[in-house]
Amino acid sequence: MTDPATDADLGFASARELRALYDAGEVAPSEAVAAVLRQVAARNPALNAFSCVMEAEAMEAARASDARLARGEGRALEGVPVTIKDFYDVAGQPTETGSFALRKGVAGADNPVVTRLREAGAVVIGKTTMSEFAWSGISRNPVTGVTHNPWGRGLNAGASSAGAGVAAAAGFGPLHLGSDGAGSIRMPAHFCGVFGLKPTYGRVPHIPVSNNDYGTYIGPMSRTVADSALMLKVMAGPHPLDHTSAEAPPADYPARLDAPLKGRRIAYSPDFGHARVDPEVAEVVARAVRTLEDLGAEVEEISPPWGPAGPAIGRFFWAAFLGRRAALLEDHADRMGADLVACIREGAHFSATEYLDWRERKYAYVAGIAQTLQAFDFLVSPACSVAAFPVDRVQPAHWPQHPWDWLSWAEFSYPFDMSGDPACSVPCGFTPSGLPVGLQIVARRFDDLGVLQAAHAFEQASGLAGRRPPLSA
Repeated sequence: MTDPATDADLGFASARELRALYDAGEVAPSEAVAAVLRQVAARNPALNAFSCVMEAEAMEAARASDARLARGEGRALEGVPVTIKDFYDVAGQPTETGSFALRKGVAGADNPVVTRLREAGAVVIGKTTMSEFAWSGISRNPVTGVTHNPWGRGLNAGASSAGAGVAAAAGFGPLHLGSDGAGSIRMPAHFCGVFGLKPTYGRVPHIPVSNNDYGTYIGPMSRTVADSALMLKVMAGPHPLDHTSAEAPPADYPARLDAPLKGRRIAYSPDFGHARVDPEVAEVVARAVRTLEDLGAEVEEISPPWGPAGPAIGRFFWAAFLGRRAALLEDHADRMGADLVACIREGAHFSATEYLDWRERKYAYVAGIAQTLQAFDFLVSPACSVAAFPVDRVQPAHWPQHPWDWLSWAEFSYPFDMSGDPACSVPCGFTPSGLPVGLQIVARRFDDLGVLQAAHAFEQASGLAGRRPPLSA
């Protein structure tokens, strides 16, 4: 199988489709993985989605999957390609985190979530690029350089899980592991036109536990909601090394995706009472909300009272989390992004007393979010305020400029990293210039299934899941 058209079809096939092909004996895992790797070799030089490609290891694992399936021992993800964000360890591969200052070297063992994926049969084909320290929404870092949006070279692909979003959009296999601390799954999903889910805090164990006030999440990214549901089922569940992980076992998300939206109560906020949104993005999202109404949902537009408090809280904590890295500046500032350096310097002077005072404000803010969600089944909004813009900028040229504040166009995502609620970005349309836009869907804590069901219903109604970006061709 060396026909480029066939390679592309296998690269864009969903996990469900690949498993059906394997079970029918029409394609072997080794053939599918080889096809995906050829796609990566052909297309990735223009996109730069990978920090490393694991061709030899992936083919060895794929041949082992061939043998398992021949014995009738196929597992849920048997032979299905998956990528891992370079924030997480993969045995025998370097963990660079997009940084010269925080490189961890070659990993001696897999991260436990990677272990779960492998134990379900997934084939790891490589590690994907990320923003430096996983700190920004811009798809570049000093180590691997720029990761380009497949809808337009030179455009921001979102971050920090930029490579995962690009790999999903470009047809480099169906499953991609991302993480989210202020929108780092949902932003690249929005910019790249794919689905991304930030689960409930603790649903997927994070090891080691992140030292940012319970604000980091591991989640799936894929071209379809169904594939993310399958991936989440494999990754979720408690782990003894994450004392914050949820004790409840995962639901059977893939089997329970089909659920009507008729009669479900949805709060729609176009701006959270304060956020600037580009008109071309706002129009696409408003059309998506009308689709939800057409599906029978009861939609009420709201301006949440907690919304305007978000910017000050979000910016304090983002700078505070990074300020503790100030000691790195002495030796590494000249090899770090200027925007990251500016943010570290701003946060370096915060005191422990200030941190605790702001934490008290944050908890009141989170309580306000919970009160809103108690009144509705879902809250929907834009995933981001802008479509993809040049990757060499921190903000679009027509936006107010700031040395580091990319949060200004991501006001919709970080609230739910603070609150712990599940939230996704599902493709909902395109701007007049052909750039993707994402609809954010949020639910109460532990209703990950509800988010997946609502996104799946919208995806089925919109018919947007199969679109291929121009740089994948």
